[in-house]
Amino acid sequence: MEWFTELNHVGQAFVATLFTWFVTALGASVVFFFREIREKALDAMLGFAAGVMIAASFWSLLNPAIEMVKSVGGTVWVPPVTGFLAGGLFLWVIDQLLPHLHLGFPNEEAEGVSTSWKRSVLLVLAITLHNIPEGLAVGVAFGAVAADLPAASLTGAIALAIGIAIQNFPEGAAVSVPLRREHISRWRCFLYGQASGLVEPVAGLLGALAVVNMQPLLPYALSFAAGAMLYVVIEELIPESQIHKNSDVSTLGAMLGFALMMALDVALG
Repeated sequence: MEWFTELNHVGQAFVATLFTWFVTALGASVVFFFREIREKALDAMLGFAAGVMIAASFWSLLNPAIEMVKSVGGTVWVPPVTGFLAGGLFLWVIDQLLPHLHLGFPNEEAEGVSTSWKRSVLLVLAITLHNIPEGLAVGVAFGAVAADLPAASLTGAIALAIGIAIQNFPEGAAVSVPLRREHISRWRCFLYGQASGLVEPVAGLLGALAVVNMQPLLPYALSFAAGAMLYVVIEELIPESQIHKNSDVSTLGAMLGFALMMALDVALG
């Protein structure tokens, strides 16, 4: 790990988000071993991802943002609330524009601008959409460390990256395996599944670069990432995890994901 600590914040953010993408690819590789994922297992995976993202939104993003405002002075609630709502609004705008289709929904319920794109592409874009705030969150977390603010720590940023990576494994599987039902080859399903995570290194780099060049906006940036992540959870992950009426399973998955991310952040952060 010494080589990692010697990297600058941009390099650390890039390596961390490459890791989260790699775990997405590992999850997508499940398609080579299984023909399908049982509905209950898929709902548990989606619930787990939702739990991780909810916990990360507070423990890794909103709470540090609040502590940063306290340390420098000012109205404590303004930056977190403003950034949080801006993050949700940003994802809402993308959600209205980017064509995508949520898992388990029929073609006629595709969202975004009207398009003739294939169902498989729309399904991948839905997962890609909520990987944007995940990569952004990791990048902003490492940028906060570089800004040398007391509420930010390298171990905390690493904990966030690990948490995002863990929930990316079932996400990768949740993309690639259902695509087999669309009569797509295993290799193409794998390529689609891992491609959904490629946006994370890009978003991570942008987040890390932005916050160091605009340090006064850091609490806003952390809260922005939190708002974007929570928007994804409420608008996509929770409805998708409930579609098969396995609410107990998906709820337990969410509880487990939240507990794991909270434990990681408290233990490492």
